[in-house]
Amino acid sequence: MSVTVVTFDLDNTLWDVEPALLRAEAAQRAWLEQHRPGALTGLDDRALFERKRALVRREPRLAHHVSDMRRQFLYELQRDAGYGERKARSGAEAAFSVFLEERHKVELYEEALAVIEQLARHYRIGALTNGNADIYKTDAGDYFDFAFLAEEVGASKPAPDMFRAAIERAGVAAAAIAHVGDSPGHDVAGAREAGLKTVWFNPGAAPWDPAQGAGPDATVRQLTELPAALAAL
Repeated sequence: MSVTVVTFDLDNTLWDVEPALLRAEAAQRAWLEQHRPGALTGLDDRALFERKRALVRREPRLAHHVSDMRRQFLYELQRDAGYGERKARSGAEAAFSVFLEERHKVELYEEALAVIEQLARHYRIGALTNGNADIYKTDAGDYFDFAFLAEEVGASKPAPDMFRAAIERAGVAAAAIAHVGDSPGHDVAGAREAGLKTVWFNPGAAPWDPAQGAGPDATVRQLTELPAALAAL
């Protein structure tokens, strides 16, 4: 069956997410230091990371709802610092907004926009992400027909929920969709188990891990290789 729909993972597939996350975390910290003095007292980056991990252990559903997780994390920081309920709730929303604004200031890989524009002439294009990036807030958004976030469907890749949502939205058989992503487990194995065709974006030329099961249907090291790889599926 020929491919008519292409879905993309976002972070580290269409852009390097680390610079945006570092800027977002810095902006969030600056907001808290200015508007909620004491909320970060005695907490370095490692301690903050451990608090997030503890929160997810306590409320496992937050692993698939990263925005809610961050809001709750920010709320608890302020409550623990002595701020009242209302102040902590409003502060959590404000700090999260600052974080999210910076988080969306991603820089697409140099070739990404041209490749997506080319593919959009021949395929419908979708986005499937475990994160909270909104593809429509990036330069590539105009080319995407649909997008799903883990927090919208209630489960992260490699669970089948997001892939099934894409199948339903596209209205085609699973085998008519090719999913492109950088994660062997979340993207390749997850999409394969849901019946989609798979393209592994592997810029570092890493070897395939047999623990992930059968390998991808195609592998590309550069996004410019995608049109040919998809045409051959």
